[in-house]
Amino acid sequence: MADMMKRLPALPAERALKVISGRWKAILLYHLFDGPKRLSELKRLVPDVSQKVLIQQLRELEEHGLVHREVFRQVPPRVDYSATALGLSLEPVLRALCEWGQRHAAELNELDRLAACAVRPTGLRTPQHAASQENLPSFDGKDRGNGLSPH
Repeated sequence: MADMMKRLPALPAERALKVISGRWKAILLYHLFDGPKRLSELKRLVPDVSQKVLIQQLRELEEHGLVHREVFRQVPPRVDYSATALGLSLEPVLRALCEWGQRHAAELNELDRLAACAVRPTGLRTPQHAASQENLPSFDGKDRGNGLSPH
């Protein structure tokens, strides 16, 4: 972990961008905002990511303190991933990035190519809220209405 931290830039904004950069990191964090997920569940939620890249991105998020990995000693072994408090603190940042991306697209007359942001308001992580979000597009990395789509 110390080695990873040595490679982080000294400028705070550049550091923040480096920590969350990666094709799937924002999408993975989004799914973990709702609570712990198993690797197989994350793979199902983000079907376009390869198993290798999924694990790599999760490890990087863990090394930066944004994701916690918990191994349960059982047969078969079970591993849960969850967003840490530091990871959860990125929810308003990701929402702000979505909004900025929409403004940027509007400035360049590209709104027709842009998906809508689906990052919900901070603090709304109840099962009732999740049920109310069922009509929102899936946040699986495909162009289905989220502003964090890697495509």
